[in-house]
Amino acid sequence: MTNNTAVDIDSLLKIMAKLRDPQQGCPWDLKQDFDSIVPYTIEEAYEVVDAIEQKNWGDVKEELGDLLFQVVFYSQLAQEQGLFNFNDVVAGISDKLTRRHPHVFGEAEFADEAAVKQNWEAEKAKERAEKAQDESLLANIPLALPALTRANKIQQRCASQGFDWDTLGPVVEKVKEELDEVMEEVIQTPQQQHKIAEEMGDLLFSVVNLSRHLDVKPEHALQQANKKFERRFRQVEKNVLEQGKSLGQCSLTELDLEWNRVKQYERKK
Repeated sequence: MTNNTAVDIDSLLKIMAKLRDPQQGCPWDLKQDFDSIVPYTIEEAYEVVDAIEQKNWGDVKEELGDLLFQVVFYSQLAQEQGLFNFNDVVAGISDKLTRRHPHVFGEAEFADEAAVKQNWEAEKAKERAEKAQDESLLANIPLALPALTRANKIQQRCASQGFDWDTLGPVVEKVKEELDEVMEEVIQTPQQQHKIAEEMGDLLFSVVNLSRHLDVKPEHALQQANKKFERRFRQVEKNVLEQGKSLGQCSLTELDLEWNRVKQYERKK
C-alpha cells in the first residue's frame, strides 16, 4: 500500500490529459464525449460489484481503478468545456458528506440510526429544493437505474412521507391482486400484449414493495436467484451430458427430474 495518494491522483490526471491531447493523444480517447463513455461507466460499476461478490480483492482493486478512471475521464471532458474539473468533483462530494453527517463533523446529536437516516433524507430533500428544477419528492431519481432499484427508491421516497402501508398484510394482498389482474388479462384479452405488459409491470412493482417491507434489496435478490438458477442449470447440463445425451434429446419430464436431483443434492450439502 502507498501513502502518496495526492501524487498518484495527480499522475492519473496528467495521464488523462495526455490521452486527450489534440496533437499527441489517443485517437479513441479523443473521439469520446460524455454520452459515448456512459456505457463503459455502467459496465465498470457492475464489474466492481462482480469482483466484490466473488471476494476477489485483487480484481476489486483493479476494477475500482477502472471506475476511478471513468470519473477522471468525465472531469477532463468537463474541464475542456469550462464546466468543472476533478478538484471541483472532490470538493463537491467532500462538502456533501460533511453536510449530511452533522453528528460526525458538527455538534448535532441523534438518538439512533433511524434518526440519522431521517436527517440524511431531510438534507437530500433540502438539496433538491435548492436546485429548484423539480420540487417533487420523486425528483432526481435517475431514469437510467435498473428498474427494480428505481422502483425501490421511488417507494422509499414515498414511504418517508407516510405514503406506505404500516403492516405486511396489505402488501401481500396487493401482490395477489396484481397477479390476478395479470391472469385476467391473459384469459380475457390474450392478444392485447400491451395490456398484459402493463399488468406485469404493476405486479413487479408490488413485488418490489413486498421485498422492501421484508428489508430485502430486490435487485440483489434477483441477482442471487439468477446465479442459483444458472448454477443448477449448468449442473443439469453436465448430468445430461454424462448420460451421453443433449438437452434437446430429453423430455421435459426428464429435465425436471434432473433439476430436482440437483436441488436435493444442494440442500444436502
